[in-house]
Amino acid sequence: METLTEERLIELLKQGQHKALAEVVRRHGGLVAKMVKGMLGDVPEAEDVGQETFIRFWNNIGDYRHEAKISTFLVKIAMNLSLNEIKRQKKRFSRFGGMKENAEELMKIQNPAHDVVFENNQLVELALAKLDAAHRSVVVMRLLQGYSSKETADILNVPLGTVLSRLSRAQDKLRIIIDKMNV
Repeated sequence: METLTEERLIELLKQGQHKALAEVVRRHGGLVAKMVKGMLGDVPEAEDVGQETFIRFWNNIGDYRHEAKISTFLVKIAMNLSLNEIKRQKKRFSRFGGMKENAEELMKIQNPAHDVVFENNQLVELALAKLDAAHRSVVVMRLLQGYSSKETADILNVPLGTVLSRLSRAQDKLRIIIDKMNV
């Protein structure tokens, strides 16, 4: 299975070959996990969204038209599901009076076993969580996943200019958020 081209893999998927799906998961599971965790953080819902991404891919393989790589198709599904989960969480939290996250308190917790890299990763995760979904999605795709601005625009179905302006605004917001956390 490892030597199969994407075209042959798609043919096998359309024939209902479960081994082909396992190969897609093997090849692209890390990418999907990284995308979803970038959007949602390292939470149990992230794993659920990652699994749902492959279920949706399998269920909609008939719609795949070879216009993009499998990885791009999966990222698009993962991004849409992540955005849906963010909306679902906002509804749930607002219905129950909201959850108050106190980032300053989280930042005060010190553990000498944590190294600087771990603390910086947590800082970035906390800052990303404070961005709205539209800005967070652009940051995750462009800066964390390495997609070009054009690819990001295509996946998110927004104009290129929107990606560029969201990225600029998001970077400004992140600087402000991180500066406040470091005080």
